[in-house]
Amino acid sequence: MFSSSFLFAQESRVYKEPKFHLEWSKPSEYPDRIVLNFGQNPSSEVNVTWRTNIDIDIAYAEIAIATAAPRFWKNGVTLLAKTEELDASDVLDAEVIANYHSVEFRDLLPDTTYAYRVGDGERWSEWFQFRTASENPDEKFSFLYVGDAQNYILELWSRLIREGFRKAPDARFFVHAGDLINRAHREQEWHEWFTAGGFIHSMIPSMPVPGNHEYRAKNQDETNQRIRSLSVQWKPQFTLPENGPKGLEETVYFMDYQDVRIIFLDSNRDHQLQAKWLEDVLASNPKKWTIVSYHHPLFSASNGRDNEELRALWKPIFDKYKVDLALQGHDHAYARGRVAPGENIMDGVNMRDLTGTVYVVSVSGGKMYEIGDDWTDKGGQRDRIAENTQLFQVITVEGDRLIFEAFTAIGELYDSFELVKQDNDLNQFIELRVRAVPEKNNSNTIPYKD
Repeated sequence: MFSSSFLFAQESRVYKEPKFHLEWSKPSEYPDRIVLNFGQNPSSEVNVTWRTNIDIDIAYAEIAIATAAPRFWKNGVTLLAKTEELDASDVLDAEVIANYHSVEFRDLLPDTTYAYRVGDGERWSEWFQFRTASENPDEKFSFLYVGDAQNYILELWSRLIREGFRKAPDARFFVHAGDLINRAHREQEWHEWFTAGGFIHSMIPSMPVPGNHEYRAKNQDETNQRIRSLSVQWKPQFTLPENGPKGLEETVYFMDYQDVRIIFLDSNRDHQLQAKWLEDVLASNPKKWTIVSYHHPLFSASNGRDNEELRALWKPIFDKYKVDLALQGHDHAYARGRVAPGENIMDGVNMRDLTGTVYVVSVSGGKMYEIGDDWTDKGGQRDRIAENTQLFQVITVEGDRLIFEAFTAIGELYDSFELVKQDNDLNQFIELRVRAVPEKNNSNTIPYKD
């Protein structure tokens, strides 16, 4: 136990941020920032991207079906990487030149564990493993969802993502709901993000959307013109599906994981263009479950952060096509609620248990806001809230059931609910079953970064 004098000393302490050497985030001849992303069809398409300095202009990835035998690599193949130079030497906060290499693994077998490594033929990474999606639509799987990492990334987000991996080591992918870092082009922060996740990024595919902090002026001219550009690192360092609207590739996209269509939107720009595309993607959706992720909430967790125009544009489309779950970020607090299911009535189920889209706002980093806002006047019902709490979410889908669990950074269950698909003649309903979780009081605070 700590003595009372120790606890008193804690109250007067001032937080000291770590200092990083300027060369810490510079690329070298060795592969770093190795990250996986899925293609549109995760049962057969997985992409890998990594970085080196510009001395390495030819690179490769090797891949093989993983076995228990250490010489599994004998049955593998070597693939030439696509290499792209990023010259951000004149971009404020970036000031780096690097080569990014990527390989799209195609025609993979479903529900199969693969091993891969990347390098230039002499300098290789270690072997990493990933698993493709099953072709059985009802096969049980889990994934992780996190809100804004943004601040104190290496200091505090590291414990969150690692606890998430420990809680759900078999998770098939990560959904990142924007604001992965604080200053869009800042090399140090991207290096913190990759370092905090470490090998997790190389084994569990990341599926991110950009937040407002992924947009920033690149130079003084853009600042003067009030232009905000997407992070110069975004497209080189992620290889995401290019099935979104023209001009928004790799920031707006979708993938079909077994019986779930997951749609990723960029809430920073071109909302009307995305609305038309979204309607097309939902109208042709053959999947049982539909999940949408974007950054700015349609239903907010904090005061003064309402996105009324975005809600008026996108929510009717969510309602029309019965989107099941919306995964949001931005507000640096936790809120979970729902909207009405519409005018349909189903015999044998209490109407209070029926739900339309369930909306969640969550935060995974160390910057926190107070809870506020009221969903009632906006047509929603807020059921669970938290402030000053780092959270990750484990979402499990199995057939007609979706289980949502929110955990704190120390692995405690904070919130949980279950969605159950039910059919009544030609109408489909979703029943929400809330699992009782005791309230927690998180009263300790840390200084915020603006």
